[in-house]
Amino acid sequence: MTVTNITSRVVELDDLAEPRFSAEAESLRRMMASMAPDCPLDAEVLHAKAIAETGLDDFGPDDYRERLEVYLAALREIPTLHDAGVVNFHSQLLQLLKNRLLLTDLLKRHPEILEIELEPPVVIAGLPRTGTTHLHNMLAAGPTFRTMPYWESNEPFPRPDEVGVEPDPRRVRMDMAVGFMNTVMPHFPLMHEMTTDHVHEEIQLLANDFSSMLFETLAHVPRWRDYFLSHDQTPHYRHLAVQLKAMQFLRGGRRWLLKSPQHLEQLPVLDKVFPGVVVIVTHRDPVPVVLSMLAMLTYSARMHCAPVPVHEIAASWVDRLQRMLAALQRDRAVIGPERSIDVRFDDFMADEMGTAARIYELAGETFSDDVRAAIGEYLAGHQRNRLGRVATSAQLFGLDPDELAERFRPYAERFLG
Repeated sequence: MTVTNITSRVVELDDLAEPRFSAEAESLRRMMASMAPDCPLDAEVLHAKAIAETGLDDFGPDDYRERLEVYLAALREIPTLHDAGVVNFHSQLLQLLKNRLLLTDLLKRHPEILEIELEPPVVIAGLPRTGTTHLHNMLAAGPTFRTMPYWESNEPFPRPDEVGVEPDPRRVRMDMAVGFMNTVMPHFPLMHEMTTDHVHEEIQLLANDFSSMLFETLAHVPRWRDYFLSHDQTPHYRHLAVQLKAMQFLRGGRRWLLKSPQHLEQLPVLDKVFPGVVVIVTHRDPVPVVLSMLAMLTYSARMHCAPVPVHEIAASWVDRLQRMLAALQRDRAVIGPERSIDVRFDDFMADEMGTAARIYELAGETFSDDVRAAIGEYLAGHQRNRLGRVATSAQLFGLDPDELAERFRPYAERFLG
């Protein structure tokens, strides 16, 4: 890949289909690949390891097992899956199983967790690249909302033998994981900055019940996508609510601030599981949004496969995003103006503080001087494109820009005028 226009750090990804890696990244990938024989994508092996590593054996209700098996089968169907990718998926799924074990154990020891009443959360719903991450982190900068840093989203429940250990071993492990990602995907932070303490999405928590759009973003898995879309997500959002209660029990907080693109097609479920939920829907010209998201998905695919089927992934995700936005158009009125607003990207960028004030007013929260100061401090250190940006084009993904614009025209006409 080549970097042009150093002043503005515009990165052109010219190795999406045939990834190239630095010497350091290649060394790490070879080390991971050597572990593949001991890290099969096999449910029984994963369960046995989770039990051995935690000393626990109760995973809670076992309906998740079917979902896990479907996802494992979908991963095994990836034709160019490499050994480092196998180890990567094995490790991630193992952690999800350990999270289930630890949650079940925590609830047994503290059944009062289930009696906690969650305040109606404030939820940001929007496609990536529509300002959701910036808005999420900006609102999280103040003292009002409970959010989760990346390390906590990955390991929300501590192992009993690690409680009180400093530094928290979960943060240490995440430091290592972030370092690995930055080595193998050095340009990913330009598209979506990830740090150990970066405020993260609850899509990671939904994965603990093995029903999450996260799985679609980690790999091109049509089998899983179709299975996910054919099932009501209400039970899994209820499981999410239990996890939020448990996390609140462990680390405090009063009212959750959540964010995920998945919620765009789950507004009725959100409203059912979290009565009184407040929703902020973000909007931006869908064509550059889609192209930017495709860049993230095809670039990160190098983590598990080579060559990368760039055009196949792109075509699949154009269909997927069109479906998501169609669901939003269908269900947008489920949560009315007394509990929701639509935020256009350009309006948000033109008045970030004003946007925050509007959201606070909608949520019934006080936009105090302390809140304003905290948000102002965050904004001062997080200017747009400060790390650079990645160049995209429809041609890069084998797409026609006019056809792309036409496919998303109904959404654009309704929400962007």
